[in-house]
Amino acid sequence: MCLAIPGKIIEITDDKATVEYGEGVTNQANVTLVDVKVGDYVLVHAGFAIQVMSKEDAMETLALWEQILEAEGEG
Repeated sequence: MCLAIPGKIIEITDDKATVEYGEGVTNQANVTLVDVKVGDYVLVHAGFAIQVMSKEDAMETLALWEQILEAEGEG
């Protein structure tokens, strides 16, 4: 299964962006496939930002991930 994780772009340098995934977790992503600016939310897969998304969609997706992780911790 392939996963794409939403995050917020907090810095862009050339082809790379620093993306925050919540709770201070950041990582670099290549942004050559999308037209983005600081503050945009993107889906990141395999180190590439593959889609720009709304803040609302990003927050909803992150909330669903949190529910999944909590449910796995209970089992």
